[in-house]
Amino acid sequence: MSVQQEASVDGEELEVWIDQDLCTGDGICAQYAPEVFELDIDGLAYVKTADDQLLQDRGATTAVPLPLLTDVVDSAKECPGECIHVRRVSDKVEVYGPDVA
Repeated sequence: MSVQQEASVDGEELEVWIDQDLCTGDGICAQYAPEVFELDIDGLAYVKTADDQLLQDRGATTAVPLPLLTDVVDSAKECPGECIHVRRVSDKVEVYGPDVA
């Protein structure tokens, strides 16, 4: 089993989550980073684990793999629903997404 390096900002690990209440189901995130995002049968996007398990619980987070950081950030920037949030694991401060000041 290989350990995938996780993305970080200033040495802090990052995680991503989707607010399904705002998700428009456009699937842009799944196009940018299909390893991290997937549309479910309900038409909404969800994050998934490194072993491809879909996380459907509200507020579920998954680690952002370092090789996919740019794709995940682009997903957050391009999302028409502005529902993708990337934050530091340590203090839950959003670093990419709609809540960044």
